[in-house]
Amino acid sequence: MKIGIIGTRGIPNRYGGFEQFIEYVAPALVQRGHDVYVYNSSLHPYRESTYKGVHVIRRFDPESKIGTAGQFIYDLNCILDSRRRAYDVILQLGYTSSSIWSFLYPRKSKLVTNMDGLEWKRSKYSRPVQRFLKVAERWAVQSSDVLIADSRGIQQYLLQRYNKPSQFIAYGAIPFTNPDESVLQNFSLEKYAYNLVIARMEPENNIETIIRGHLQSNRKWKLVIIGGTGNQYGTKLKRTYASEWIHFAGPVYDMNLLNNLRYFSHYYFHGHSVGGTNPSLLEAMASGALIVAHNNPFNKSVLQQDAFYFDSPADITAILSSTNTKAAHAALLAGNLRKIENEYSWEHITRSLEQVLIEAASNGRRH
Repeated sequence: MKIGIIGTRGIPNRYGGFEQFIEYVAPALVQRGHDVYVYNSSLHPYRESTYKGVHVIRRFDPESKIGTAGQFIYDLNCILDSRRRAYDVILQLGYTSSSIWSFLYPRKSKLVTNMDGLEWKRSKYSRPVQRFLKVAERWAVQSSDVLIADSRGIQQYLLQRYNKPSQFIAYGAIPFTNPDESVLQNFSLEKYAYNLVIARMEPENNIETIIRGHLQSNRKWKLVIIGGTGNQYGTKLKRTYASEWIHFAGPVYDMNLLNNLRYFSHYYFHGHSVGGTNPSLLEAMASGALIVAHNNPFNKSVLQQDAFYFDSPADITAILSSTNTKAAHAALLAGNLRKIENEYSWEHITRSLEQVLIEAASNGRRH
């Protein structure tokens, strides 16, 4: 097939979950004999025309100059380009800034959309923006030939809300097998003597809840927070809480470094509360981290009984006050690794996605 992939900032990953998904899956689809094209923002630092056999198409993105509105222009530029490529199928990742242009997608290309999470629930958005996102969600559902849900919760929501079935395809992760304690020297850390958060600085990721739980605890644990603090919320958190015990380490993209930080942490805190299956959660599971997750259906559908859960700072304080160790909870670590190997391997994810794309492409003209 000739496959176009729209909706990301591009590859290799320098941003988030969808980019990481495509960084793994797109080259794997090429290896399976498909002709794959990924759209990259003009702001992306990667300048080559191919990446591991994947065609990279750069399109103008003015987001750095005009803010969020630039995302809509970037998506428009990608969609207009797709009209002259004769793709068999277009994989659209997310809908926030693209569904308003859905009428411009080429009629002869099937449109498969990964619906992401419940974007309109994100607290970072104002009420008007949340209302727009609800409408954009409906447009994406109506204009797509096939929907993909990255969690069972989203799959159920799409069926109940729109009476439209979707294909469950989550993200993947690779089991981490080569820990290197020397990596910790870059952060002046000692193994199993710190806790870790890896997240974007957004309210719905409960970072402040995690920080407050640490500060209220009598046991002093260093909390390392990885993620850019350039936005308003991140700046506020850093200004308010940065201290000897709360360390904002900034963004880190080196996967080996991230895996080692997860592996040697005492607890890994996952505060994401909106959306489907989160890639960073799967990576924590694959890295042998002892996970403390926000108590919501999305996280619990993935972790099940193999984690601790929190709703409030008091819950976190209680967990920190316990004498839990990774050695004492080896069964939790083994259970999460088993899930990665059986349900969230990249081989399994790629095979599932390929089958969905083949079936979509073979079902005649799109509506």
